Amino acid sequence: MAIRRKSTKSPPILSHEFIVQNHADIVSCVAMVFLLGLMFEVTAKAAIIFVTLQYNVTLPATEEQATESASFYYYGIKDLATIFFYMLVAIIIHAIIQEYVLDKINRRMHFSKTKHSKFNESGQLSAFYLFSCIWGTFILVSENYISDPTILWRAYPPNLMTFQVKFFYILQLAYWFHAFPELYFQKTKKEDIPRQLVYIGLYLFHIAGAYLLNLNHLGLVLLVPHYFVEFLFHISRLFYFTDEKYQKGFSLWAVLFVLGRLLTLILSVLTVGFGLARAENQKLDFSTGNFNVLAVRIAVLASICITQAFMMWKFINFQLRRWREHSTVQAPTAKKKPTVTKGRSSRKGTENGVNGTLTSNGADSPRNRKEKSS
Repeated sequence: MAIRRKSTKSPPILSHEFIVQNHADIVSCVAMVFLLGLMFEVTAKAAIIFVTLQYNVTLPATEEQATESASFYYYGIKDLATIFFYMLVAIIIHAIIQEYVLDKINRRMHFSKTKHSKFNESGQLSAFYLFSCIWGTFILVSENYISDPTILWRAYPPNLMTFQVKFFYILQLAYWFHAFPELYFQKTKKEDIPRQLVYIGLYLFHIAGAYLLNLNHLGLVLLVPHYFVEFLFHISRLFYFTDEKYQKGFSLWAVLFVLGRLLTLILSVLTVGFGLARAENQKLDFSTGNFNVLAVRIAVLASICITQAFMMWKFINFQLRRWREHSTVQAPTAKKKPTVTKGRSSRKGTENGVNGTLTSNGADSPRNRKEKSS
């Protein structure tokens, strides 16, 4: 038996490591091609579109900022090239976290196939959510979005973005686009692919919508608390896989999840339904990036409300499923109570001890049989 245990292997982890190393090497080579292109004058103009942010505008210094000029950015078709490059970077970072962190933990914990895939998913998403939440909070503080919430509709349309705001959205879109090839690289099960495609599509739809409609202020304010709640869920699931008795994180997540949905609806209605609706300029103008018209506002509010309702529906089903599983586990334990039967079997049970176990004082103990024989 010892030889068999030593010879057993974990095929899912070994094959998974091979796939991770293989596709990470290919993607890193492609990314190096763009970086090496910056070193040569012939290819630098083409490579710089992929590596650096495009559509830079330098505004002259004003009376308030008399010392230096300010640089801002707007979006355009060339952003797709930048998103593609940082999508490759996201794939490389994904492979590094998987190989040097998650796979090492999987070897120690010996998870099953189901827990192995869910552990990898939560590990990757918790790292991304934590990074995005910290960075987004820093932008909110530095851009004074928290101290003055009215800037969400007073400064519309903010068609010129600062470097960190545009870079934040570029990396967000790059990360969620990288999730599509990862479904193949990670060998995701066929029954899990529709679920992941839905939430990847929802993220891309809302982030790209906020970016293209110049609602980047509102999108940033809504993303930070949402990412924090999602980070709490996935980090709680990681602790649950290591110790199934851990349930406190899920309880806190359930409360914050409901509060997050209410906060999203309140801020969306306050900004789009009241703030932008009372703005003076309500004409569609693509040159200035003004999309503050009735049809766009209705579409934005409808998409946000439908998404929040969908998330609450999934949340309620998740909580009901957990409650059913908990009740089915407790039902057999409640039925296992000591029952006293009538007749010969009950007397025999009391003679042999409590619940039928042998004791030294019982009538059938070895000591009594030895005394009778002597």
